[in-house]
Amino acid sequence: MVCEAFGGGVFAYVSQLCNDMCEYFDVYLAYALRPQTPKNYQEALNEKVHLIEVKNFGNLKNIFSNIRVIKELRRIEKQVEPDIIHLHSSIAGAIGRIAFKGKKNRVVYTPHGYAHILMGNSSSISCKCYRFAEKILGNRSNCITLTCCESEDEEAKKFAKRTAYVETGVNIDDLSASLDGIVPEKNEKFTVYTLGRTCTQKQPWLFNAIAKAVPKAKFVWIGGGELDSQLNAPNLEHISWKPRKEALALGKGADVFILCSLGEAIAMSLIENMFMGKLIMVSNTMGNKSVIQNGVNGYVCNTVDDYAKHIREAMSNYPQQLCNQAVKDVQTIYNTKIMAQKYVKFYNNVIDGRFD
Repeated sequence: MVCEAFGGGVFAYVSQLCNDMCEYFDVYLAYALRPQTPKNYQEALNEKVHLIEVKNFGNLKNIFSNIRVIKELRRIEKQVEPDIIHLHSSIAGAIGRIAFKGKKNRVVYTPHGYAHILMGNSSSISCKCYRFAEKILGNRSNCITLTCCESEDEEAKKFAKRTAYVETGVNIDDLSASLDGIVPEKNEKFTVYTLGRTCTQKQPWLFNAIAKAVPKAKFVWIGGGELDSQLNAPNLEHISWKPRKEALALGKGADVFILCSLGEAIAMSLIENMFMGKLIMVSNTMGNKSVIQNGVNGYVCNTVDDYAKHIREAMSNYPQQLCNQAVKDVQTIYNTKIMAQKYVKFYNNVIDGRFD
């Protein structure tokens, strides 16, 4: 595994995957430390996972930094002699697909949400550069693009010759243990909430507009970032980052979870709230629309009016059957036990050359 973006949701995904796969394979993790990397990151990883810190991961715009990290990754490859090299997220994916030739092994790339979609402004120079890089590197014959859901796989097919997907899952045993004993924070009003960084990808201005459209409900955003000022509706409470236990207590007491992002791979927060039995409302975008089926296990929304309509309906007649179906979907599809089984099969197929 090669992971530069070793923090946040990617950290949770990669550490869980390493822990699951070390029961079947000899797993090495080449990682970079970021400000977002948990201080106790080693405690989250099984002792069977071999850790190698990559010192030279840096700014993609710096050609000398890129040359240094390519040389370092090639040294690691020579040392480990892996059968599979799995690159996680955009920077590791770009550098890794240049560094590794795939002559003695197989290269796999998981974007964890395509950067040009998550950034939002498709006309910006950065978005155009990301799209161009994906187009050039995705067509390299030595790599398979493995995404986290069907709709992300559809995007991958625009750039890559060989693609596959394995749905993201949460560890439901750990999540159940975390939820047990947590008393939900009570709310007098019908409560709609979300959590995440206030950044362009998460569209806080849209969440704010939804809150203004349903003044009789209480809205809560947990998390902070550069767009905090966008959250100014009179019925919206903005709470800064909370410890996991406190955030779960707030979530347990809410009635609706909204994920109105520009795009996702599959958001861990979405799966967790499905398992918690919340009524889910999501944007009609990559990732979200693969998990939520409109009117079956939640609602897929296109406009502020869509969100507002479903919230008002739920305030008078709560659709518990949708919540029940969401819980079942996590139990049967979006959990790490199922994910691990699919990964073992995928890796063995790659080793056996079934993607050639």
